[in-house]
Amino acid sequence: MVEAFAVASGKGGTGKTTSTLALGMALATDYDVTVIDADTGMANLLFHAGLDDVDITLHDLLLTDCDLPASAAVYERFGMSVVPCGTSLADFEAADPTLLRDIVADLATDTDVLLLDSPAALGSKSAVLPIVLADRVVIILQPTVPSLSDGLKVQEYARAYGTATGGIIFNRVRPDEDVTTIAEQATRYFNGKTLATVPESDAVRMARRAGKPLLAHAPETTAAGAFRSAAATLDIHDGDAIGVADRFRNAVVPERF
Repeated sequence: MVEAFAVASGKGGTGKTTSTLALGMALATDYDVTVIDADTGMANLLFHAGLDDVDITLHDLLLTDCDLPASAAVYERFGMSVVPCGTSLADFEAADPTLLRDIVADLATDTDVLLLDSPAALGSKSAVLPIVLADRVVIILQPTVPSLSDGLKVQEYARAYGTATGGIIFNRVRPDEDVTTIAEQATRYFNGKTLATVPESDAVRMARRAGKPLLAHAPETTAAGAFRSAAATLDIHDGDAIGVADRFRNAVVPERF
């Protein structure tokens, strides 16, 4: 079985990478999980997972003359298989984002759940491709109308390419913010259910400084518990690995970019 999720937000600063790794660790108690940093232009997952000193990253695999297997950029961390992306601007400019299709297809044959940490904006081919490749998208929001609007744009784009909404997570919620009203609006506009409401937490910043995902650094915090609840609510579909891999390889790359 395998199912691919794009974790997306439509804007930066929502805690998308924190959410991706938290969901990954929570799901890894029951599934084989592979997390891929598909934000090839503004990658930072490697810092959250303590992988900033590795030799091979997704950028290397996206070079047209690369003959390395996808497994060369896979690192076992915190109970997950993690594929970090580099931070070099030169590597980003040299990378061919369409090669992500074959990389994801190769990895799909040996895992249960694929989590694609997606770029925040939808302004380029490399940004929208993870959403096109995914079976479902998990949208990370903050409890504000602008964030809701950005998330709806992600959902609209996903639906245009046949990607369903797996659910939404309200993240970095402050005590003085009214989640109830925004959540009611989200119920009306989003196809997926609200998976969790995650409070703002100093532990998230401390976890990044430590080079660890939140659930590894501060597993007993309220925020960590909320992410575990989100993972438990996110029902995983039993997809055929070979069929899913073939779909990835044949995915249509958006021509508008």
